[in-house]
Amino acid sequence: MAGGNERSMRALKEVWKRAENSLCADCGKPDPEWASSTLGVFICLSCSGIHRNIPSISKVKSLTMDLWDDAQVQFLAKHGNAVTKATYEAHIPIYYYQPTYNDCQVLREQWIRAKYERKEFTEPGKQLPYSDGVKEGILWKRGRDNGQFLPRKFLLSEREGCLKYFTKQDAKEPKINVKIDVINATFQPEKIGNPNGLQITYLKDNKTRNIFVYHESGKEVVDWFNAIRSVQFHYLKVAFPIASDNEIKNRLTRNFLKEGYMEKTGPKQREAFKKRWFTLDHRRLMYFKDPLDAFAKGEVFVGSRENGYSVQKGLPSGTQGNFSWHYGITIVTPDREYLFTCETETDQLEWIKAFTSVINQAMTPQEYASKCQDALSFPS
Repeated sequence: MAGGNERSMRALKEVWKRAENSLCADCGKPDPEWASSTLGVFICLSCSGIHRNIPSISKVKSLTMDLWDDAQVQFLAKHGNAVTKATYEAHIPIYYYQPTYNDCQVLREQWIRAKYERKEFTEPGKQLPYSDGVKEGILWKRGRDNGQFLPRKFLLSEREGCLKYFTKQDAKEPKINVKIDVINATFQPEKIGNPNGLQITYLKDNKTRNIFVYHESGKEVVDWFNAIRSVQFHYLKVAFPIASDNEIKNRLTRNFLKEGYMEKTGPKQREAFKKRWFTLDHRRLMYFKDPLDAFAKGEVFVGSRENGYSVQKGLPSGTQGNFSWHYGITIVTPDREYLFTCETETDQLEWIKAFTSVINQAMTPQEYASKCQDALSFPS
């Protein structure tokens, strides 16, 4: 018996060492240490927990702590990540968001359930709940003034190219009507305080407006997210007919580069530093008094190095404003310097890395135009 187990483990390690099995089949995390004996995929610890919640589909075992018999190892050898993906990921719509290990639980869980439980991507042309070009339903929306989440009707329409929401079910006119090309959506479970929390942002008078929503069903909120991406994709295909599908895909919903608290001072650099919540959305650095504010109190455009923008560690010598955090950052622009402080050195280095990634990218013609339109200010 012992010899049989040793033989199985040696064979298991050989399959495990294949290049195709070096990343988690579901989220791409390196060095997966678990596998599904019924699906034949190698997965990470986090995704194995999701698989355990669908036991009728997937049986998971540790590659290092559990015993594997010959039949199970042969099944893994016959399948593996490449073969299994060829079946369960054969027909993923290009706009569908495929989460990574950095994404939140609800996105990863619904991705796994969509693949193996609902088999959404096994057949070409399959009708999907986010591919109709129209989606209507109730989302719980946070009130701008009172902070309460109340049910609101939302309507997404590819034909009209917009997203609307109504304060009442039978309302004739929407509270908002937003063009689909100015919308972004990002999952924010921690900030919203709900595992299915979604932040929808859009531009209004060239300023960013935030809407915070959630749904009790993880599937429903992820369907809304992918429906927005679907409508955006088809809208942009018409607007930019010579662009490739991948170029358009890269213009769909995006995660914020960095969010968190910093202190800031005013343009005279003598005012007391105030603690604010900052969001870096590519070239827009916005700050809010509260993370769930509907509107930013100020925005600043972060341009490219070749246009005179840079980020420096620390504050200029002789800075006079009072500040309680001591890890400074200076953003240099052609017009002025912006001064911030962070609570920890880790925060400081993460913000500097995020700013540097933006500043090192050349500006597009659209970004030049946006900067000229905005004339963005950064009030105190």
